Amino acid sequence: MTTPNASGDGLRIVIIGAGMAGILTAIRLRESGYENFVIYEKSDRVGGTWRDNTYPGIACDVPAHMYTYSFEPNPEWSNTYAPGPEIHAYFERTAQKYDVLKYIRFNEEVPHCEFVDSRWHIKTSTGREDVADFLIAATGVLHHPNVADIPGLDSFEGKWFHSARWDHGVELAGKRVGVVGTGSTAIQITSAIADKVGRYDLFQRTAQWIMPIEDIEYTEKDRAAFRADRAKLEAVRQQVNDDFEIFSNAVIDADSSGMKDIEDACLANLEDNVHDPLLREKLRPDYRAGCKRLIFSGDFYAAIQHPNAHVLTEGIERIEPEGVRLNNGELRDLDVLVVATGFRVDSFIRPTTVLGRGGVNLDDVWADSPVAYMSISVPEMPNFFMLNGPNGPVGNFSLIQIAEHQVNYILQLMEKIRAGDCREISASSDATLRFERLRSEAAKKSIWATGCRSWYLDKNGVPASWPWSRARFFDEMAAPKLESYDLAG
Repeated sequence: MTTPNASGDGLRIVIIGAGMAGILTAIRLRESGYENFVIYEKSDRVGGTWRDNTYPGIACDVPAHMYTYSFEPNPEWSNTYAPGPEIHAYFERTAQKYDVLKYIRFNEEVPHCEFVDSRWHIKTSTGREDVADFLIAATGVLHHPNVADIPGLDSFEGKWFHSARWDHGVELAGKRVGVVGTGSTAIQITSAIADKVGRYDLFQRTAQWIMPIEDIEYTEKDRAAFRADRAKLEAVRQQVNDDFEIFSNAVIDADSSGMKDIEDACLANLEDNVHDPLLREKLRPDYRAGCKRLIFSGDFYAAIQHPNAHVLTEGIERIEPEGVRLNNGELRDLDVLVVATGFRVDSFIRPTTVLGRGGVNLDDVWADSPVAYMSISVPEMPNFFMLNGPNGPVGNFSLIQIAEHQVNYILQLMEKIRAGDCREISASSDATLRFERLRSEAAKKSIWATGCRSWYLDKNGVPASWPWSRARFFDEMAAPKLESYDLAG
């Protein structure tokens, strides 16, 4: 463990968010000798998106043994793709084990942060004022629900809610249930409830390519073997890591042989498993597999072919008290309507107001689209760092793996201040512009730029993701290039 030197004993750190990345940051700070920090969390529990999303069928689309902190393996996962409640319990357990909870102020949002005299001045929703040397945004990507602007939604006389605000008091058995959307959430909901309701309507604007997966259930014997032998767990992680390497290298090159293999697998999945030719054509996308975030499912096609299930592609004209009126005039009577239309993925730390050096407003900096050097640092925002920030590898890596490398990188930047080399550090404008120019150009070669609408694209149509290999990301995160930073004070 690194012991702070005299110049760093009093350094204060504010972390926003107690989800996966916030918990990780707290653990790594303590390991590096920092104790003077606080986590402000808007909710009453840790867990972030895994706390908020409790819809039927929720699971991670990254194999569980890879969606695990490297320092805290979990031999108890029940499946290859662990269900959401298990993942949430893992984060709660980890926060307790590493004594993170004592640093968290629950039910306390941070609406305002301002950089004055080399320190961040923070105001919280309770009226508290805090002053910190470092501000770390661990606010995640999938936490601001996007409720589709559908005319008449509030007129619906049944029960309706966003998938991230699931109402578990609503009985579904025997009911007419409609789901708007066909992203990962809607696909998982379909698999979980299509055969359990009276009628199931999936309102599809865009068909999705489905990558087949094998979701292995780990037996008690398997779990006992994992408990007894750490090497067995590491072998599983390494296999998943190798598979990720193939996938992540494929998606950044639309013309790669790996990308063709993925597309062939998705096409065969559709052709071999959807038997009704009319339904098959409804479910056939008109863009290349991987252009949108690829959906992984081993049972969606079976679920959507249940006699109760219907795919509606006509488009929604409006919501009426009785149900959904389609563009062709048909009214689909419903008892329950679920809006599974995703999240505002370009929000990041917003709606928090962040004022940097000289009062520069982050909203103004991001007026065109969110940018950050290495997805971590923004010019004129000294000592402000983000985890899983803009233009990171959100589409092709495990978010935990990304965050672990980013935290190590941030700690090295913080060390420059702890060592007394400077008081302020932030990415330079030149380095950020150069990085963004190279990133945008490279992104045009990726599968995400092959012609579809997706949340990977910024408002200019450029993929807002890391367009290079995992190896390059790991190399960049190994040590900051200080020539790309402004050091002051």
